[in-house]
Amino acid sequence: MNRDLREFRRLERLCLEQAALSTMDLARTGLLKVADDCRAAAEAIEARSPPRGAFASAVQALKRAPLAWRVGARS
Repeated sequence: MNRDLREFRRLERLCLEQAALSTMDLARTGLLKVADDCRAAAEAIEARSPPRGAFASAVQALKRAPLAWRVGARS
């Protein structure tokens, strides 16, 4: 399950990076939709995992924060 979670997160990052580089609107839109699906799948896997401590919960909350600030930092 951990392996699947890592793979979905990796695919999400890859799709977001490729969408940022894409010059075609249709390709960008498709990549963003796939990234969203990967994020949803990863969150579903995380929801099934056993609860963790307070620190791990805080880290997860930060990870779920909007991507806008992370994407802007790369530019």
